[in-house]
Formats: sequence, C-alpha cells, structure tokens
Amino acid sequence: MPDEVKPNVAEASTQDAQLAAESIASGEEKAPTVDFEGDYKAAQQYSISDVDRTAEGEAAAETATAPKFEVSKQEETKTQAQPTGNPDDYMNMAKDVGGAANQGVSNVSDDLIQEALKKGQPGK
Repeated sequence: MPDEVKPNVAEASTQDAQLAAESIASGEEKAPTVDFEGDYKAAQQYSISDVDRTAEGEAAAETATAPKFEVSKQEETKTQAQPTGNPDDYMNMAKDVGGAANQGVSNVSDDLIQEALKKGQPGK
C-alpha cells in the first residue's frame, strides 16, 4: 500500500527541499509515493544472492566463516576453601575487611565481632 509523502515547508532543511515542498503544496508537482512493503520485499530478494542458494554458495559461506584459530577446550576447575576452625583467622580477615581510619565510617567493633564469633560456634 503506497503512502503519499506530505512535505512541510516549515521543516525543510535546505532551500531545495523548501522549494520542492512549496511546489507540491501549490499543486505544481505531484507528491511522490513510497511503497514500504514493496520496497521491503524487493530488498529481501536482493539480500541473498543466487549463488548463496546453491550448495556451492553454502560451502563458500562455511569456509568464509570458519574459525582461523584453534579454540582450546574449556577445563572445569573447582576451588574449595579449606575450613580452619581457628577464630583468629576470622578476626584477622575481619580487621582487613573492616577498613582503615581513612576509609568510610564503620559501626563494627571488636566486641561485635567477638559476639558474632561466639554465636557462630556449632552447638555441643
């Protein structure tokens, strides 16, 4: 279904566009029509060449897109932290994470860490 182009004289970006819009508005020239669906279908026909529709074209596409370098196989690695059960390790880690005096303000105190370590002990 063709659409008719309706130019606006006020929105013309160049003098040529403005003159063309004025002549269309006055009826001196016929407004151009655009068939979007027809143009789209024609573009689809041109997007695939005739050679691409054959086995020869498929082979050529395969070689053109084949990787040029060997890709190494992925290896899965598993990392597992070994539990120490030593509360001093957690205290040192908490001090490292707790930040220095020049970093942001923290409301975590040593007493709070000790209390958390006591509560984190397994029941007997």
